[in-house]
Amino acid sequence: MDSSTNKSDGNNTHKKLMESFIAALDTHTISKHVDSDFVGEAVLSKINACVGYFKAHKFGTCTELCGFMLDIVWEKLNTGHWKDVIISWRHAYTIISVCKASSEYCQLIEEEGDVSFQMVMKSCDMGLLMGAPVCDNILASLSSFLQHVYQCKVQGQSDEKNASSKLAFECRKRKKGEFMEDKNEEQVTDINNDTHETDLKKYKRNTRSEGLESRMDPEKIIQRIACPSMEHFMTHFRSSETPVIITGAMDGWPAMSSRKWSLDHIKAKAGYRTVPIELGSKYTDDSWSQKLMTVREFIETHIEGKSDTATDDVPIGYLAQHQLFEQIPELEKDILTPDYCYLGDSDDVDINAWFGPEGTVSPLHYDPKHNFLSQVIGRKYIRVYPYSETDKLYPHESTLLKNTSRVDVDHCDTVKFPDFHRAKYRECILERGEMLYMPPKVWHFVKSLSVSFSVSFWWE
Repeated sequence: MDSSTNKSDGNNTHKKLMESFIAALDTHTISKHVDSDFVGEAVLSKINACVGYFKAHKFGTCTELCGFMLDIVWEKLNTGHWKDVIISWRHAYTIISVCKASSEYCQLIEEEGDVSFQMVMKSCDMGLLMGAPVCDNILASLSSFLQHVYQCKVQGQSDEKNASSKLAFECRKRKKGEFMEDKNEEQVTDINNDTHETDLKKYKRNTRSEGLESRMDPEKIIQRIACPSMEHFMTHFRSSETPVIITGAMDGWPAMSSRKWSLDHIKAKAGYRTVPIELGSKYTDDSWSQKLMTVREFIETHIEGKSDTATDDVPIGYLAQHQLFEQIPELEKDILTPDYCYLGDSDDVDINAWFGPEGTVSPLHYDPKHNFLSQVIGRKYIRVYPYSETDKLYPHESTLLKNTSRVDVDHCDTVKFPDFHRAKYRECILERGEMLYMPPKVWHFVKSLSVSFSVSFWWE
């Protein structure tokens, strides 16, 4: 059998796998998630047409119609307040994105049209960012396996058939209504991907953080404790709402051991994925903005400094408070939710990623939930104030920013905020592999001292 026959067979296998995902989007399922009373019969008809074109293997037509429909739905999603958007419009965006990404991928493997893999993944990610989950988050599953199969292709691995069979296995589970994790999934260890603090120094910025540790008051350092029992944590810290640094609790994370995270590892796992990046030193600045870009573009531009623009002219970029692990389950497998989070009144835990270069800042603010800020890469300076000190912290008066202080902790205007220096606080440098527990409404200021990747776990 010649190579062209093998390629054709492989392409047909991939198209059948895409069809397995699309098969979940039958007319009944679409109508269940996209209510015609809100979106109209015309929109619902066009969404079904997108699915029909894909099933008929008219991939170019499908891609074109999906793009047209996404523009229409986008206008609905960006009218008024996000919280008031009717869920049917978000479901519609997800379903159309599944069709568009699937048809684009088929165009890519057939070398039909000017389609790149980055375009395929952007279609997935825009759906994950703007849409709402349907069919047990079919779009997240699709994007994960598309990336896995494509990585096998570009790496020239001989086990591409195995990758495809894994995707087929997942599709069969979906048809049967089974959504269990594949117990036979191979554990991959990254070789020569160790992330040491010395490796991060080459990405150092001039942020005037040198000597910070020596200036810290030993009497104000937050207590460290090695992996306390659930009872000890509950009695001495949660009940008394006392911040504490827990060491040793992250040792079992794959991100810290068997799949140790580094910039190269993150680029390999998530480089093609599109994420929202904050531009500017902090969100309270007038110049602050946001931009969508791929993880690879973010790392190379804002961390590694590979942009054609002079480093001093590149604004600080920050992947902040983003539900990255819902978007990219491959990374979620590398972290573990701390057992302490389940001491609350709910099993729901909000997990967010915080990733950026040295010098990223979260202004002094508080959150309404318990928080474990877990440091995977690099180190951060953190200062915390009890809620009882609020009157000295000068919160914004607007409802939107009432949980944020007007004080620039790094450069306090003592004339404008004369009582700030009297506020009682504690501080620490959170090192790699440590978790900082912060109770609800504890004010905190955070600044990265190196390239940094943190994971926050919010719970009630």
